[in-house]
Amino acid sequence: MRASHADRERAVDVLKAGFAEGRLQQTEYEQRITRAYHAQTHAELQMLVADLPQGPVPQAQFLPQRPVPATFMPMQMPAPVSTNSSATGALVCGIMTPVTWGLTAIPAVILGHKARAEIRRTGERGDGQALAGLVLGWLGIGGWSLFFLLSVLLAVAHL
Repeated sequence: MRASHADRERAVDVLKAGFAEGRLQQTEYEQRITRAYHAQTHAELQMLVADLPQGPVPQAQFLPQRPVPATFMPMQMPAPVSTNSSATGALVCGIMTPVTWGLTAIPAVILGHKARAEIRRTGERGDGQALAGLVLGWLGIGGWSLFFLLSVLLAVAHL
């Protein structure tokens, strides 16, 4: 049976109560809310709230549950994976190192290490950006270190 807007709202109310009672985590709650608003049938709504204390339509629990044909089920689109912002920052600072005479080399290294740790923990994209920022940052730091070392050696040699 097709679901109405009121049926979806009842299901959302059950999900809100489940979240408020601590039965659902934030991410699962958000996913279920999204699926509830896109649900086309009572069966889809019942699947979303079946493990919670109440259902969207009380009389629907007494009706025999028939599986919804896959033809009418909405496609499950994977959530887009975002790029880590620290990785982007590391790459930008690394690229800007020659332009800023090395001032952004240290932030590039710090952001690069921070981004790689976050990427390992969260699974975001951007590891290549973080690595490029690290390499460019370390090259900038190495270049300035070499410049200062040669300056000191030349100063000592002229004394």
